[in-house]
Formats: sequence, structure tokens, C-alpha cells
Amino acid sequence: MSTSSTAGPVNLFDADLVRDPFGGYSHLREQAPMVRGSFPGLDSPVWLVTRYDDVKTVLSDRRFVNNPANVPGANVHNIREQLIEARGIPREYAAYILDSVLDADGDDHLRLRRLVSRAFTARRVAELRPRVEQIAEDLLDRLPGHAEDGVADLIEHFAYPLPITVICELVGIPEEDRPLWREWGRGLVSLEPGAVAEPLRHMVTYIQELIARRRAEPAGDLLTGLIRAHDEDGDRLTDTEMVTMVLTLVLAGHETTAHLIGNGTTALLTHPDQLAALRADPGLLPRAVHELMRWCGPVQGTRIRYAAEDVEIDGMTVRRGEPVMAVLVSANYDPRRFDDPGRLNIAREPDGHKEIHVGFGHGLHYCLGAALARQEGEVAFGALLRRYPRLELGVAPEELDRQFLPFSWRLARLPVRLGT
Repeated sequence: MSTSSTAGPVNLFDADLVRDPFGGYSHLREQAPMVRGSFPGLDSPVWLVTRYDDVKTVLSDRRFVNNPANVPGANVHNIREQLIEARGIPREYAAYILDSVLDADGDDHLRLRRLVSRAFTARRVAELRPRVEQIAEDLLDRLPGHAEDGVADLIEHFAYPLPITVICELVGIPEEDRPLWREWGRGLVSLEPGAVAEPLRHMVTYIQELIARRRAEPAGDLLTGLIRAHDEDGDRLTDTEMVTMVLTLVLAGHETTAHLIGNGTTALLTHPDQLAALRADPGLLPRAVHELMRWCGPVQGTRIRYAAEDVEIDGMTVRRGEPVMAVLVSANYDPRRFDDPGRLNIAREPDGHKEIHVGFGHGLHYCLGAALARQEGEVAFGALLRRYPRLELGVAPEELDRQFLPFSWRLARLPVRLGT
């Protein structure tokens, strides 16, 4: 039984890997069930789990925990904590990133998830659909006004405003403050040392002040519900957890969906056969969103997990305390599960309800807002293609301004010619 791969650790910030994660991680997937990866400046390597079945196993096996403190009898280095320190984030703000519902395990995870899960049930999401459709139509009405010579930036004026408006209304962020979150969000993806500290400080301060305002003037939003849970039973939600929850919901609730819309629109416009099929049969929209999430989803890997005991994965052993990352992009391109995985096929999923890909994760930490993200994708693609039947890219595909970030696939801008 092997306990390591034959090659040395892969630099996870390697320029070629970041520029082509689809091909790069697929190559690693065929070398071995697991390979070692390394972060620049950190001594601790991480296991990369790349095959579809293995990824699902790691994401559903309770022997893998998100919080290294939950590994019994071992002094485990928190890699995310080291990465945050390397990015120059002050220790007093680190908790707002490290101690979210995404990082909790067991009862803590269930406690935090239950506080907000009712806002994301299938019924609640369905009730939101008319409002999502209205927001999309309003943005598309204004899109020509943002165009120069018939070309508009779809990221700036549609893909971002749609999901951030929806999640801010749900949480309770006032309309006049939402542009601030767009600016702060831009700062959070910077790889420059120290660049993340300032926007994070602004977001935390803003949420603290908004909590005070909403406590004085309750409303029918999710934030008011969190305040009520905190004030009625402090054991259910601490001050830090409340701020962290709002921060997590707003950021996770728009960033991924915005780039799904951007990536998906690009994919459709560069695959005329798939675009024509979707135009001919809008009933394919739910299946198309699934396939776009598989084929060009914005999230490439999961949070790091830690083995709480020795675990065998496909003939290889992860030792207790060792970190593991499930690589979603390689799982979604695994030919063991998908026929011709490199081909975009919007009719690939059997229906709009059964999800085969792992773009939203799997298991207990499956994306809380997945149903809302899928709905927003359906509405966005449907409305966009209906309103602008002659839509096309405003630049050649190779000229698109892509943000090359580790574990993310996203565009800085998406120029489109509206064809009005």
C-alpha cells in the first residue's frame, strides 16, 4: 500500500496550473488517486483528492473534519490560518474567516446551519423567483445604457448586480450600501500581501454597525432573525458568529453565482450548437445550469479537511492529522463518471433536479445556497438570451480578461455585443 505519490508536491500556485486547471488537475488525476500539493511559503503539504468517487467519499466521510482542532490526540497545523497570516490579515480579524459555518464540524456545524437553512429551502427559493425575475429584467432594461458602441460589460452590469441584490435583500443589507460590498469583494481576491486586511476590516465594522441599527429597528429579514436568536439564547449564536454568518452569506451568496453567470454566458457564446439548442428549447435551462456548473464552475476546490484518523482512499493512506483538499474541477472532468467530459453538453444531466456534478460540493457541507444559485442561473441565462437574441462576445475569446486565481475560474470583465 502506498502512502505517497512518486512525484514531489505540486505547487498549487503554479502559473500553468492556475491558467488551465481543467487540463492541469485532469493530468494529476490520472497519475495517482491522490497527489501531494504545496502552498508557496508553507511547509505542510496537502493531499489532493482528484477522482470523482474519491472526492465524494472525502466530502461525505465524517472522518474528515474541517476544523483541525477536532483531530483527536494530534497537534495539527491549520493551513488556512497560515495562509491568512501570509496574506497579512490581522489576528483579530482572522476569526471572521476561520470560524464560519463552512469551517465547523458536527453539532457546531448543525447549530449554525439550522439558524439560516429555512431561508434557503426549496419552497422559500421558489417564492423568491418572481423577485429574481424582476431584478433580472430591470438590469437588462438598463444594460443598453451602459454600452459603448453596442458593447457592455456583463459582469459589471448584470452578472454581479443580480445575485448581490438578491442576497442583500434576503439578509437585510440596504440598497444604498450594496456598491460597497462590490468594492470590498474585489479587494478580498487580491493576492498582494496585506491587501485583504482593509476590505475585511470595513466589512466587519459595517456588519457590527448594521446589527446595532437592525436591533433598534427590526425588519423581516434574515439578519433580524439572527439577532433574535442571539438575544433570546446567546448559546445559539455568539457576537462573532453572527458577524461571521452575515459575512459568509453575503460573500458566498453572490460571488459564485456572479461568476457562474459570467463563465456560463461565455461558454454558450463560444459553443453555437449548445446556444442554439437552448434557444430552441428553454426547457433545457435547469439541465444547462447543471452542465455549466460542471464544465466551467467558478469554484475549483473545497476547503481543506483533516483526517481525524488514518483513512484509506483508493489504496492510499491519509494519516491522522494530514490535510486533504477535494479538487472539484478534476472530479467534474473524470472520465470514470462522465462520458467525453471535456465536451459541453447542456442535455447531459438526466433532468433538472438530479445533480450528478460536484460543483456545489457534496455531503454535510453541500452548498447551503445551491438551490438559489441554480435558480438565479436559470433566470439569468433565460432572460438574457430572450431579451438579446443576437448577443455575442464583444472581443475574441482569447482576448477575454480572465482573473487567474488559485482554485477559482472567473472573468474580470465580459464585454458582450447586445445586437439591439
